[in-house]
Amino acid sequence: MISRLTGILLEKQPPQILIDVNGVGYEADVSMQTFYALPATGSRVSIHTQLIVREDAHLLFGFADAQERNVFRQLIKVSGIGAKTALGILSAMTAEELAQAIAQEDIKRLSAAPGIGKKTAERMILELRGKLEGNGTLLPQSNNNLSGSNHTDIIGTLMALGYSEREATAAVKNIPADINVSEGVKTALKNMVK
Repeated sequence: MISRLTGILLEKQPPQILIDVNGVGYEADVSMQTFYALPATGSRVSIHTQLIVREDAHLLFGFADAQERNVFRQLIKVSGIGAKTALGILSAMTAEELAQAIAQEDIKRLSAAPGIGKKTAERMILELRGKLEGNGTLLPQSNNNLSGSNHTDIIGTLMALGYSEREATAAVKNIPADINVSEGVKTALKNMVK
């Protein structure tokens, strides 16, 4: 897998760039965020990449930093979002703006990206909720500061019931760490009603 390229930037024609790496030219599609961050042609450049192999093509996508590439990887896992659409989303908004829109469940902001309708925006929120921090980086499996391992399961159950991560985390805050999951969910639901 090609993970990073460092070489001389030969061409810049949105959304594609051409980088000469020791005599081999690599063509990559980049988001507009990355495109505007690139130096002038003839300059040395280093980009993070993602290679996607299809039946009919090998496509290379370039990113200014690992954070943007990680968000791209999460986007292409969402049902109905391909590599070109994911690149369009990252061209329309930064990784931070995307993470914020998902955290705030801002369907209008997400649907403003090219190729994203209301249903796809809703699917993005559902599938990416809790996977992106405010700065766009990937979250570990559990991003709460609660000590009990059952708290993670309780929060996951509440989220599966349709509550936001923020609501679920707040409901679990005062629950004892040693409580079993089913009792914890019942208690958390009671906390939400109050």
